[in-house]
Amino acid sequence: MSEKTLKGNKIGMLVLMLTILLYLAGIALFILSLVHGGRSGPQPVFFLAGMLIMIFGWIPLPGLKVLKPQEALVLTLFGKYVGTIRGDGFFWVNPFCTSVNPAAKTRLGQSGDVDGGSHPAKLVTLTAGSHQTEIVSKKISLKAMTLSNARQKVNDVLGNPVEISVAVIWRVRDTAKAVFNVDNYKEYLSLQCDTAVRDIVKIYPYDMAPGIDTTGDGMADDGSLRGSTTLVAERIRQMIQDKVADAGLEIIEARITYLAYAPEIAAVMLQRQQASAVIDARKMIVDGAVGMVEMALDRLKENGTVELDEERKAAMVSNLLVVLCGNHDAQPVVNSGSLY
Repeated sequence: MSEKTLKGNKIGMLVLMLTILLYLAGIALFILSLVHGGRSGPQPVFFLAGMLIMIFGWIPLPGLKVLKPQEALVLTLFGKYVGTIRGDGFFWVNPFCTSVNPAAKTRLGQSGDVDGGSHPAKLVTLTAGSHQTEIVSKKISLKAMTLSNARQKVNDVLGNPVEISVAVIWRVRDTAKAVFNVDNYKEYLSLQCDTAVRDIVKIYPYDMAPGIDTTGDGMADDGSLRGSTTLVAERIRQMIQDKVADAGLEIIEARITYLAYAPEIAAVMLQRQQASAVIDARKMIVDGAVGMVEMALDRLKENGTVELDEERKAAMVSNLLVVLCGNHDAQPVVNSGSLY
């Protein structure tokens, strides 16, 4: 089922004015029937016409609908979908039409479910004696909204538990599909977001790992959750879009808002990262120290400053590496004897 937009219904003010005039005419006929009737009683024709107008003249009023920008109403007539009114303005539709929005009472942790930032969206409670009646607006928002579900704990491709949270920016594109193709399009979107996050996260490692294929092309690559957040978010967005297309929803953007190891392994993974950083730093220091030693030996040989045999060269290399690679400053020792 696709959306059918109703046009030419922005005549709400005209219908309202005609209804008021009709009521005034009914009251006038009722008064005329009493005035011209005299002692014989009210004039039957005027009296009956006035009473009928006052009794049934309100029927067009339920067909008056006011919409603000980026709002829509899905209308059904005796269970049959008749169309959708969009845009801002004062509309009039068949007064026997009813508006449908199965997600009107659904409250998710997202924009669009709050009115003015503090109150539930268009939820009015009427109190009469001991009874309370909730009037919920059936208008469907066409604005771009942000859905941020709770953090999920998912195992990455290496089996490490990871906590991740994703914010999804979405809007209703086809109101008829959103209302009639799924039971509740907000809950449907929330469930599909959680499912897509799990399906994509389990493909990637948290950090780069050798021999992992994250693209499905059979070749190992450098993809990771921490290093390829934009790519991961785009794949999540595309998967959600594929799942909710039949519900008439458009996924504008998806972004990872939180990513970390689960608390039970966070400390161990931190030690692993620290050890890897220390190894990388030591490797850089050793490479630099070897280069400096080689340069020193070449300069000494080139300038003929001193002639060293292999044993003395080995001792010099050992001393220089200890000085350059040590964690603490070297303590100088003055040799007052001969070279040998």
